[in-house]
Amino acid sequence: MTTRASDEAGGGAGRVQPDGHGTGQFSRDRISSDVVAAEAGPADHESGHGPDCGDQGGDQSNGSPGPRQHADDPEGKAGLPPRPGRRIDPGLYAVATPIGNLGDMTPRALDVLGQADLVLCEDTRTTGRLLGHWGVRAKLAPYHEHNAARMRPEVLRRLEAGERIALVSDAGTPLVSDPGYKLVREAAGAGHQVRAVPGASALTAALSIAGLPTDRVLFLGFPPAKPGERRSSFAGLAHEPATLVFYESPNRIARTLAELAELLGPRQAAVARELTKLYEEVVRGPLPELAARFEATPPRGEIVLLIEGHRTPAREVAGEGDALPAGGALDAAAVEKLLPPLVKALGANRAARLLAELTGAPRKAFYARAAALTGDDDAEGEE
Repeated sequence: MTTRASDEAGGGAGRVQPDGHGTGQFSRDRISSDVVAAEAGPADHESGHGPDCGDQGGDQSNGSPGPRQHADDPEGKAGLPPRPGRRIDPGLYAVATPIGNLGDMTPRALDVLGQADLVLCEDTRTTGRLLGHWGVRAKLAPYHEHNAARMRPEVLRRLEAGERIALVSDAGTPLVSDPGYKLVREAAGAGHQVRAVPGASALTAALSIAGLPTDRVLFLGFPPAKPGERRSSFAGLAHEPATLVFYESPNRIARTLAELAELLGPRQAAVARELTKLYEEVVRGPLPELAARFEATPPRGEIVLLIEGHRTPAREVAGEGDALPAGGALDAAAVEKLLPPLVKALGANRAARLLAELTGAPRKAFYARAAALTGDDDAEGEE
C-alpha cells in the first residue's frame, strides 16, 4: 500500500514518492534518455527493507523467512522452489509484493520477477532491497507519476519487441491506489498479454478481518486533502449501502474519523494498521469512539479504514420519522468521554450538533459544556 496522488493511480490523495533510482552497483544500460535501469541482486543492495516491505532481515518472529540465495539454484537448495522449466510468455505482468511480512512473497511472483526482462517499480531502491533479500536478479526502472507519460511509449515498444515486463508497487498489489492503469490499458489495447500475479493486498487483508459486511464494498483510496472536498466527498456517501474502505495516514486518521462521525453518524467501523507486521492491530467500534481514541492516542503505521454502509433504521421503516439509527444511543459517561476530543477535532458547535444527533437530546445541552472546554462562555453564540 502506498500513498500517492496521480492520474495514473485512479484516485486517492497522499504523499508522492521521490523520483529515486536504485542504490548500489548499477549497470549503465538505458531504456530511454530519461530512465536508468538498475541491476538488482544480493550483491547490489543491503539486506534491509524499506518501511513498506517489512522489518530488516525478515521478521522471524512474525513468520517471515530470512535471506535467500540466488533464485537460479537448480536444486532449490536456497529454500525457494526450483525455477520452472517453462519460460514465461512475453507480455506485461502486474505482480503483487508483500505489504509487510516477507513470508507473503509467492513463488510465482519470484519466478516472474526473475524472468522479466525489465521490472517497473515506484522506487528502485525499495524493490531492489526486496529482490536482493530473495536472491532475485532483475533489471529495474522507475515508473511513477512523474515519469509515467515518458515511460509508457518505451515500455510499449519493448512489449512489441516481445519482452517480458513486470510492474510492481512499493508494497501490495499494483494499481490499487497506485500508478499503472494507463499502462495496462494501452498495453491491452495494443494487443499485448496483460496478466495478474496476485498476492498481498492491504485492501483485501483488512476486509478479511474487519468484521464488516463484504458482499458489497466501495474502495475510495485516500480521502481528498482539502477540507471542503473531504466534507463534500464524505457527505455524498451518507446513503451508500456498501462497506466503505479508505486508505489514510496516521496523522490525519483522527480528523477523518471525527468528520465521518459528524456526517455519517455512529456507524460501526474498523481501523486496521500495520497489517501483516509485528504490531498489526485492528480497532473496532462506532465512529465517534474511534475518533476519540485516536485523537487521544495518535497511531503509527499505514492505515486502512473500513466503515459499515448505510442501513435504513427499522423504526424509520415503520414510519416513526427521524428515528435514531439502531445502536446510536450514548449514556452520560460515554458523552463525557467523547466530548473533549470531539470538541478538539470539530469545534464546540459541530461537536454539540454531533452529540445531539447521537443521543436525541437538545444541542444546547451539549453546547454549554463544549463552549466551556474551548474557553468560550457565550453559550448563546451558537448558530
